This record gives sequence, structure tokens and C-alpha cells, in this order.
Amino acid sequence: MRVLHFSEAELAGRREAACRAMAARGLDGMLLFKPESHYYLTGYDTFGYCFFQCLYLGADGRLALLTRAPDLRQAQQTSMIEDIRIWVDGIADHPAIGLRDMLRELKAGKRLGIERDTAGLTSAQGRAVDAALAAFALEDADDLVSRLRLVKSAAELAYVREAAKLADAAWAEAVRLTRPGADEAEIVAAMQGAVLAGGGDYPGNAFIVGSGAGALLCRYRSGRRQLDAIDQLTLEYAGVYRQYHACLMHTLLVGEASDEQRRMHAACLEALEACEAALKPGEPLADVFHAHARVMDERGYNAARLNACGYSLGTVYPPCWMDWPMFHAGNAEVAAPDQVFFLHMILMHSETGLAMCLGHTVRVTDDGVERLNRAGLELVVNG
Repeated sequence: MRVLHFSEAELAGRREAACRAMAARGLDGMLLFKPESHYYLTGYDTFGYCFFQCLYLGADGRLALLTRAPDLRQAQQTSMIEDIRIWVDGIADHPAIGLRDMLRELKAGKRLGIERDTAGLTSAQGRAVDAALAAFALEDADDLVSRLRLVKSAAELAYVREAAKLADAAWAEAVRLTRPGADEAEIVAAMQGAVLAGGGDYPGNAFIVGSGAGALLCRYRSGRRQLDAIDQLTLEYAGVYRQYHACLMHTLLVGEASDEQRRMHAACLEALEACEAALKPGEPLADVFHAHARVMDERGYNAARLNACGYSLGTVYPPCWMDWPMFHAGNAEVAAPDQVFFLHMILMHSETGLAMCLGHTVRVTDDGVERLNRAGLELVVNG
């Protein structure tokens, strides 16, 4: 039974847009290695990209998937792809040879765009592709489908809104459970459980949870601890629905809040609101970063802030839920309506050992932003 999360008409429209983009670049076809591109164009939903697989999209709209046997039924059940080819484990030839033969059979043309900036094509696999396809003219085209994915359709936005609700549910669990003596494992288990129980999916990367000195980390690490009577807990997490992400970030306090922590929270809130004011259609994304940096620097937190303050969100697969593009200095990419971004204000003060983070997901509107999360932005202190 085939289960598509989008109508075949919408998927067809996306492929037609990709074909127009190829024509504008003079490409005969695309070699798609990003799982996000596979899902966006066909519905194909798998983590099988950890092995070699390639989706070919011709300028004429022809599709063919080369993958492993375990993903045959995955492609049949989750996508509209009809032409599915299997490479066999353990054969002498690399599957890139099978890709070459498939392209020759399809008369794919000479000039092909290729996606390289993805976990779906490792360096070793990429070298094999280059060797096997030496007779073709390969042109890096990582941005072709990514640009199409940047502006969300009404159907996509419906999924993003569901993801935001799930992120809010996870936040409610964190607030309920955070207290002196609570175990980080209990908290993060309840948060992830709220997403899954609400019909959501696993995120593109693990939830980030850290207390004490670990509250200054922006990455997941293994090992759990119990919260002290006076403590800090940084959480960065996502609601995920049909692979669409909506993220939140908070630092919760346990026991009490110092004057410095209150000042840090005030700086994060002011910076977040300044970023929202700067995120407008037609304006460069660099303006958003500079709004963040201005507030943090004026508040005396230059050394504690990061050099980016958020990024696009959408359908993303492990190892990371971050999507392109990002808010950083010099980014000339301009915002447009119905783009979705995660704005995160992060302060990690190594000298004092204090952390303070605040972030949520927004949609760009015709004249500003819409907050998609309902979680409050106030400083939470649980005793």
C-alpha cells in the first residue's frame, strides 16, 4: 500500500519546478543524493541514504532510483517512483558503475547536476561516482532543489504547525519535570515521548540536554545527571511531523535565578525580538544576525554569544536538523514569505559558568514574522 504525505499533484508540481530550474542552467538531468530532495520531489522516506543510493531526475521529468534491496519496498510504499533499480551487495563492481549503466540506458544526456553536500554522498562514494561517470560533465548543483524547498507550500506549513504543537508539548513536559533531584534522563524521555505520542517523528539530531556545566554545551552528549538544588538546564529540541521540524530552545533554572542570569535572559529576549523585527521579505538574512549581535554586544556579551543565530527549518534527515540557509554575518540571501526559520539566542559564559538560551520557530509573512510556537518566553525557575 502506497502512503504519500502530499498529493501526487503537489509532488508533480515540485518536479516540474526542478525541471525548469535545470533548463535555466542548461542541465540534462540531476543526480540527487540528498534524502531531503528525494522526499520533497517524490515522497521517498528512508534512512537508506546511509548506503549508496541515487535518484535521477531528467530534464524531461524521467525518474529512476538506484538503491539497495532493503529499500525496494520502502520506495514502493512511500514514493511515487515506478522505476526502481537495485544494486547487489558484495558484487565486484561499485554501485556507481550501476549508476553509469543506468544513465546510459536512460540516454540521460551529457551535462548533469549533482548533489554533493550531503550525508547521502560520502567522500569515498563521491570519488567512485566521479571515476565511473568520467564521460559525463558533472556540475555541482546542491542549491537547485534546496532553493525550491526554502519557501513552504500550504501543505508543508500545515505540517510545520503540527510540529510546532509537538515542540510545545515537549516544553510542557520539561517544565513539569524540572526540579531539584530530577534526572535529565526522565526529562528528555518525557519530552521525546510527547512528540512520538502526538503522532510525531524522531528528529534530525538528538535532543540537546545539559545541566550544570553541561548547560553550556550546544550538542548532545551521552551520560545523564540529576539536577542540584540550584542548577541550570539547557534544552534544545524539535517537534517533528511528517519529517518537518519546529524547534525550541530554553535554559530553565532550578532553585533560584541570580541577577546575572536575569540580565542574560533579558538580553536573549531583547535580541530575539530584534531579530524578529529584522526578518522581513526582501531583506538580507545578514540583517537578522547583526540585530542579534548588536544587542548582545551592547549588553556586554560579545564573548558569550555565537557567530550565528539561527537557520532554516523544514524536512531534514540525520545527522542534523539544521537546514540551509543560516543567519550569519555577510549572508546576502534574502527572506521571502512562507520561509520557516529557527531563531536561537545563545549565551555561554565560560568565566561565570552560566548559560542562557532562548529560541523558537517563526514563519516569514508578507511584512514580518509569525511565531509558530506557543511556549512562553519568560524565564522559568522551578524550586
